[in-house]
Order: sequence, then structure tokens, then C-alpha cells
Amino acid sequence: MANHKSALKRIRQTATRTLRNKYQHKTTRNAVKALRDSSDKKEAAVMLSKVSGMLDKLAKRNIIHNNKAANLKSKLTKHVASL
Repeated sequence: MANHKSALKRIRQTATRTLRNKYQHKTTRNAVKALRDSSDKKEAAVMLSKVSGMLDKLAKRNIIHNNKAANLKSKLTKHVASL
């Protein structure tokens, strides 16, 4: 167990951040899945901008890799265009 006050604080901070990151990542994954399942082009186009923003935010915060975000956005854009 940690012996320093600062180490205990770090443990608390890490737990809080991990929980927040997990929530944001799971929410984004659900949004991506919903976008893939959608069949209405107008609705999908609106969802695409929101999902792209979510992916950019995850990449900016190093929750996912920049290239993964770019690949997902590219695939989703192709999907929406094909509807």
C-alpha cells in the first residue's frame, strides 16, 4: 500500500479518470454501433457529425489512438454515403 499522501491522492485520481474514460469509451462505442445499424440517411448524417466529434475527443485524450479514430470515421462516412 502507498505510504505517501501524494501517492494516495494519485491512486484516487487514477481511479476517477479510469472510470470517466471507460464511460466515454463505452458511450462512443454504443454510438458507433447505433450509427452502423441506422438505415435512414438523414438521421445517419446527423449522427455522423456527433460520433465524429466523440471519436476526435477520445483520440485527443489518448483513450484511443489517432489512427483508430481516423479509420472509424472513414468507415462510418463511407457507410453513411452508401445509404
